[in-house]
Amino acid sequence: MTGEVRRAGAFAAVGTLALATPALGRYAPVAFLAVAGLAAFGIREGPLFELFARPGDRRDGKLYGLAGFALAATGLALLATLPVRVQMPLPVFVAAVLLLSYGNLGDRLARSKTRADVVSTLGFGGLGFVAGAVGIYGAAAVGGTPTPPAGKIVFLSASGVLLAALLRTVLFERDDPLVMLSTGLLLWFLWLLEVPDLPVVAAALGGTLLLGYAAYVLETASVPGMLTGVFLGLLTLVLGGAGWFATLIAFFGLGGLSTKYKYDVKARRGVAEDNEGARGSGNVLGNSAVALLALLGFAAAQTELVPVTAPFRYAFAGSLAAAMSDTLSSEIGGVFDRPRLVTSLEVVEPGTDGAVTWQGEVAGVAGGLAIAAIALGTELVPVGVAGAGIVVLAGVVGMTVDSLLGATMEGSWLGNQGVNFLATLSGAATGALLALLL
Repeated sequence: MTGEVRRAGAFAAVGTLALATPALGRYAPVAFLAVAGLAAFGIREGPLFELFARPGDRRDGKLYGLAGFALAATGLALLATLPVRVQMPLPVFVAAVLLLSYGNLGDRLARSKTRADVVSTLGFGGLGFVAGAVGIYGAAAVGGTPTPPAGKIVFLSASGVLLAALLRTVLFERDDPLVMLSTGLLLWFLWLLEVPDLPVVAAALGGTLLLGYAAYVLETASVPGMLTGVFLGLLTLVLGGAGWFATLIAFFGLGGLSTKYKYDVKARRGVAEDNEGARGSGNVLGNSAVALLALLGFAAAQTELVPVTAPFRYAFAGSLAAAMSDTLSSEIGGVFDRPRLVTSLEVVEPGTDGAVTWQGEVAGVAGGLAIAAIALGTELVPVGVAGAGIVVLAGVVGMTVDSLLGATMEGSWLGNQGVNFLATLSGAATGALLALLL
């Protein structure tokens, strides 16, 4: 057994303290706080120090990694045990701690056999999912909380472990406290929502995993991009439904294909996506984070936490229309000569931020039309042809905003992901505002 596996096992043992929360009650935070205190101020050397020490800990002579992990668990334990009006459900706290703890153990066990990122991700996801499900069921059964339906347990565990795995691919090991807190807050929100029965959730999870793996094999997504797509797909299919998912998957599919379109030509011209067109988490989230927020707003509206639903439908479709229009405009337009800067219409070199071609603009409008057609056909947008027109207009607005920001702010004030986010936000805002007017 390697040192990394032993250390991950030791952290998992500490995380298992969360299962004692029903018995400890309000004293549960004290247990984790005591661990944090010992890690930061008590254990300076010896076998126990060597067991938990990360490379940076040995340099400083303190177990900062363990202290941060235990403090994050302390914070969640306080939210779950303090006698306040709005209290984190106990199963959520236990699941957040366990799925990260045992997910990391699964990752290290996999890495002890192979260095392939996709295998270590499967190790994290598999063991983390099981630990999260056991935590939810066990904490509910022992703590007196009504046991959630099996579909909800699977959905919460899968969503939590996908978010944790995604964050672990883009953050450092020392950022585990942030991963734990983020996962706990997501699970708390999802706990409040209505979730379909187990067969629907299982089908959604299996389908999105297969599509995500296909995207990875076809090299249209990296491992972080695959995780992001599966995470978004699962939430969309379970919380929105088939129409929402069809719209999302159309963007991923057509966007991925357009990236591969004449890739060698675009590479020679300096306008091709990096990593042979395989999109990472930053690119995927930059284009779909606004859609995710619209989806969560819609799901909250189903529980009467938010009074209206229609604007969220149009915000979702509008943001994806903007992302699709911009992607097709860039990927198709990038193979044509004589691009012009959108702000002055002067001819510039290919790859210049904010440069457009008429062929790319036509492709962008076609992308918006494709999203609108799917949204209309699946009844995602409920006002017929007028609703589809709103989606197309939202796509054109988002595509134009992307070009304007590229010409004026990208590189100096904003990165590419920031530009994508603001462009999709403008598409979502256009769709939502016009929906309110209808």
